[in-house]
Amino acid sequence: MSQSTPLTVTNKRMFTLSLASLGVVFGDIGTSPLYALKECFSEHYHLPVTHDNILGLLSLIFYSILAIVYVKYIFFILKADNNGEGGGLALLARAFPSGKVPRGFKRALFFMGILGASLLFGDGMITPAISVLSAIEGLKIATPGLEPFIVPITVGILIGLFSIQAKGSHLLGMWFGPIILVYFLMLAVLGIPQIISNPHVIAALNPMYAIKFFTHNGLNGVWVLGSVFLAVTGCEALYADMGHFGRKPIQIAWSFVTFPALVLNYFGQGALLLNSPDAIENPFFRMAPGWTIFAVGGMATLATIIASQALISGVFSLTNQAISLGFSPRMEVIHTSSQEKGQIYVPLVNWILMASTIWLVISFKTTSALAGAYGIGVALTMLVTTILVLYVAHEIWGWSLYKVLLLGSLFLAIDGLFFFANLPKIPNGGWFPLVTALGIFTLMTTWKRGRRLLALRLREQSYPFEQFLADLSPEVKRIPGVAFFLTTDPEVTPNALTQNVKHNHVLHEKNILLSVVTRELPRIPREKRIHIESFPNGFYRVRSFFGFMESPSIAEVIASIKEHQVACSIENTTFFLGRETLLPTHKTEGLSYWRKYLFSIMSRNAQRATQFFKIPPNQVIEIGSQIEL
Repeated sequence: MSQSTPLTVTNKRMFTLSLASLGVVFGDIGTSPLYALKECFSEHYHLPVTHDNILGLLSLIFYSILAIVYVKYIFFILKADNNGEGGGLALLARAFPSGKVPRGFKRALFFMGILGASLLFGDGMITPAISVLSAIEGLKIATPGLEPFIVPITVGILIGLFSIQAKGSHLLGMWFGPIILVYFLMLAVLGIPQIISNPHVIAALNPMYAIKFFTHNGLNGVWVLGSVFLAVTGCEALYADMGHFGRKPIQIAWSFVTFPALVLNYFGQGALLLNSPDAIENPFFRMAPGWTIFAVGGMATLATIIASQALISGVFSLTNQAISLGFSPRMEVIHTSSQEKGQIYVPLVNWILMASTIWLVISFKTTSALAGAYGIGVALTMLVTTILVLYVAHEIWGWSLYKVLLLGSLFLAIDGLFFFANLPKIPNGGWFPLVTALGIFTLMTTWKRGRRLLALRLREQSYPFEQFLADLSPEVKRIPGVAFFLTTDPEVTPNALTQNVKHNHVLHEKNILLSVVTRELPRIPREKRIHIESFPNGFYRVRSFFGFMESPSIAEVIASIKEHQVACSIENTTFFLGRETLLPTHKTEGLSYWRKYLFSIMSRNAQRATQFFKIPPNQVIEIGSQIEL
């Protein structure tokens, strides 16, 4: 079992990262008290606000947080890191390091892993919408005339939030961390007086109240779990964001700040409802004394802005992993911190998330309506993650099958129950994250299979490299300098090289065939970055290895090559790139025609290799070819 974190830290650094993680990682789950308990008594369930129902729901919320967040995620799933990185795709890379897996079983697990990653994209759209909207809605308690402006204010806040993403999650976390710490203290301060006023609420710690809730409410009690589940949403972002701060800071921030504050606030809301059942309209804001309502509302609004950061940062991380692991076309990825390598910004994804989130707010208009869309995707993602981590526990950590089945049956039963309870939400908006996930899943699998099909076609049309060397005429003119030929398959001759010799009858003094290979590790040490093979007549075959959380740079590749005593510099180098025009046809198998057409569109719109690999554009020669798929 890996015990590593991506950061070596002092105690001061640990405190700083723990504080920053409060803002980025726990914002989502931290704002659940704004709406979770209220939604349990929504009109969808027709549940009366009675003594037993209040204590039953509090007991369910408490033990759901304890089992899912504390036990499952904080102390189990966070250990399934891939050298410090978390998230569905990092977990996939960790699950298959050797490839010694039955093909059908591996395909099924890959299917689930990609599906889980796709679902997180849908959640990244809903979380900012429901979080910010819930805070702004609370202000109408003090100012009812504010109601017509709730949606416009929410949209304005979301535009501002997505506009500052380019600053980087580390800087945002350092700025947001102290604010969210104050927010969690506020949660505790709001809850404690209510608990003191009615300490009987502590009886909800007795799990018998949760059991009685089901016996008294029957199947309707199971459906209410769909809203209880809102108290634990944010766990997948917690896992996906692990690479930004490390496992230990997240565990510290949860144990000493987040968990106690959440429990005190939920129990405070329960105590308030025991005293005043009519406060169910908005128990969170009803706990605040009248003169503090605007301060509480302002702090809640700031917290919900910060809450959105958890999913946004997680989506950025997953996008970068998808590009590196071959599930997504190249797109611009900006590293926003020179110290923390896991902190990135993806402009295209950011603006797509912003547009989708704003559309959700305008379309659904209220928190209760959005709650119908929220939960089903998260529940399915958790189910998928559990299955993958159980596989890692058995195959990588060496757990016995008995131990895996014992723990797995518990986790899968909980996840399955919550997924089942969220099924009725599908007609009321739950379709949105599922449709979004299906679309992203289709794009990711199409790109992966399309790249495999393209590589096969290129291999069929290319010379074996050794054969090219054997057939190379000594009369070909040699000119000074170094030529790089980028290729995805080092065993065959790049089309740009054969075309250059065929039409220009010229070669450089040194010719380097470069393949950039992504390993199933987050980062590759510099000393293991390069593998070089030398051939006659000034030819070299170079494989440069990067991790799936790294962005390849041609300058770094050249620096590593020079360390292996191959003289070259970026100033006297010409880069030859192949540029394929893809022609979808019905002639070949491997992909249906419509997916070939989709793949060709994705390929045309992928970021150019010169930008992605940071190649000087005035030193590039592109040689095109047409490939029938």
